[in-house]
Amino acid sequence: MPTPDITPGAPCWIDLMTSNTDTAKQFYGDLFGWEFQTGDEEKYGGYITANKNGKMVAGIMQKQADQAAMPDMWSTYLRTDDAAATAAAVTANGGQVYVEPMDVPEQGHMAIFGDVSGAAIGAWQPREMRGYELVAENGAPAWHELHTKDYDAAVKFYQEVFGWDTDVMSDTAEFRYTTLGAGEDAKAGIVDASGYLPAEVPSNWQVYFAVGDADASIEKAVSMGGALVDGPDDTPFGRLATLTDPTGAMFKIVADTGQAAQG
Repeated sequence: MPTPDITPGAPCWIDLMTSNTDTAKQFYGDLFGWEFQTGDEEKYGGYITANKNGKMVAGIMQKQADQAAMPDMWSTYLRTDDAAATAAAVTANGGQVYVEPMDVPEQGHMAIFGDVSGAAIGAWQPREMRGYELVAENGAPAWHELHTKDYDAAVKFYQEVFGWDTDVMSDTAEFRYTTLGAGEDAKAGIVDASGYLPAEVPSNWQVYFAVGDADASIEKAVSMGGALVDGPDDTPFGRLATLTDPTGAMFKIVADTGQAAQG
């Protein structure tokens, strides 16, 4: 599969902030068939890049002492052509700048924001590092989804700040869902989570990984110290499940069952 064509505003990278990089490498390496490279400590702080079939799919970084109270978690980054301008737009549209745009030597610029509903979202302005090189294949990221407690405000935020051209997939009382792009060209989703996210759980982005067999992947993950949180469930988009890795970072898997909904 060719390197994905990542347009401004679309997801372009994911990484895991973890309390134990060795555990993470063992777990995801065995589960998804990843191989790893560790970056220069002085330049990149020992940032670990995960590869699948020789193509970059994700990053892993060690949680620092001042982040000890934060949960281990996966993050999604959206592409921007101007991180500083995006930071200004975030503030102007009711969001927060958690990490100011910073230079990653030779690779690009990164920033971390809080959207208007409180969900953390990364931004990446590429130079040499363009983003992940494999999507929607086994062991690679397949979908990105914002579970938000303030759906209308969140949709408007991503339209205004990241230039999303959105499509309303569903607008019923039971299920409100908007996508970046439409149908098979959709690249991310926003779901109204106000009815099910507990009070103590903030709005959040979730990452789906493609797998060949959801049930086999669940069994393997659990055998390695992961946990099944929800599912598996058969949906029009595949067989889905939510899991955590051994240190508690949440992620989702999706297996194509040949029943994918047509846009």
